[in-house]
Amino acid sequence: MSPHPGATDLWDRIDEAAFAIIYGAVMVLSILMAIGAHPDAPLKTAVVLFGSVLAIVMAKAFAEFLAHALKTRERLTGAAYRRAWAHSRASLVAANLPALGFAAAHFGWMTGDFASIFAQVYCIGLLLFLGARVGWVIDRTPLAALLGAGFAGGVGLLLALVKYLIH
Repeated sequence: MSPHPGATDLWDRIDEAAFAIIYGAVMVLSILMAIGAHPDAPLKTAVVLFGSVLAIVMAKAFAEFLAHALKTRERLTGAAYRRAWAHSRASLVAANLPALGFAAAHFGWMTGDFASIFAQVYCIGLLLFLGARVGWVIDRTPLAALLGAGFAGGVGLLLALVKYLIH
């Protein structure tokens, strides 16, 4: 029995959601790159950011749903779509807090520039965490966890850097 009841379940849930969260973090960083350096309308930015991630996640689930039907020759059912959606919906974890940050900027609780920086740091943090998790799960060493974090976080940092170079 685990010394921490429920700990394995939590790690299993994180591992199951890793693909979608990584996908979502890269989407958010990419959308922020397209939005520009200084978002003038933070509420519009929040809606565009969350709406774009939601639309892409729905498109991924829909494509997965149809492709699965072609591959397996199974009928298109609500249960099959729910399975595809369950695999993709965790991507929204990467968009929720950034969108809330831009909404907060709309109400004057922070600046749009701070919301943008917060969103990038948040997504890079998700990538760092999940990269470390990959390194740890594969080799169970601190060095592997650091290398995994460095690789995944580096991808996020590169996207954030490109945003600042092009704007």
